[in-house]
Amino acid sequence: MKKHDIVLIGIIIILVLIGLGSIKFHQSQNGKDLRFAEITQNNVLIERIDLNAVEEPREITLPGKYHEIVLVEKGRIRFKETNCPDQICVRTGWLENPGDYAVCLPNKAIVNITEIEN
Repeated sequence: MKKHDIVLIGIIIILVLIGLGSIKFHQSQNGKDLRFAEITQNNVLIERIDLNAVEEPREITLPGKYHEIVLVEKGRIRFKETNCPDQICVRTGWLENPGDYAVCLPNKAIVNITEIEN
């Protein structure tokens, strides 16, 4: 390897570390913002939940052809169970960060996380 190759690799490593540091910093700041979970079905807002204000876990049953339960805990939400054919929404797991979402296409239900910055 030539000297300029080593310098180039060093610059790339520094840029990657700066990028990772800024991502980590942004994630640490998310706890200071208001995070909401929005549950929609057939393009209609069913419920909007302040995830920071949840004190006890609770379940929300969605209407529709398929039996679907959404579980809400402090700071996170997920599809707990459904009897739709593919179970993709359940396998998506916990949603915690703004921009996270899960979709149940057969039941036309969406759960997504949004935030309002302080």
